[in-house]
Amino acid sequence: MEMKTEGARNLAFILSEAGGSRSRDAVTIASGEGKLEAGTVLGQVTASDKYASSPDAEVAGKEGAETATAVLAYGVDATLADADAVILSSDVEVKGPMLIYHVSIDDAAKQNTKQSQLRAAGIKSR
Repeated sequence: MEMKTEGARNLAFILSEAGGSRSRDAVTIASGEGKLEAGTVLGQVTASDKYASSPDAEVAGKEGAETATAVLAYGVDATLADADAVILSSDVEVKGPMLIYHVSIDDAAKQNTKQSQLRAAGIKSR
């Protein structure tokens, strides 16, 4: 029997969100970000207004994304081209242990910093 591993389920990380569509926005994920799973912490690239996985520090070409401002609602593949996506950007509570961080967020202190940035955007991590 072949073993398979399930990835994160879309929206599984949400505890609560505002009614209607107040918590969600349609955005573009920048090409080259690869396959991103639901629950990935994102930042907005200043020059293009596209979103990327939020790194620990500024990265050339992705300036602005180092500040976490959103969480990806549904998995996307932005490996070879920009991808349309739905994000959670405000008035939402999420399960902190289910968030997915950029590879440079490699310790609890950096995760806490990202969660503080998300809180400033209106995303509370529990």
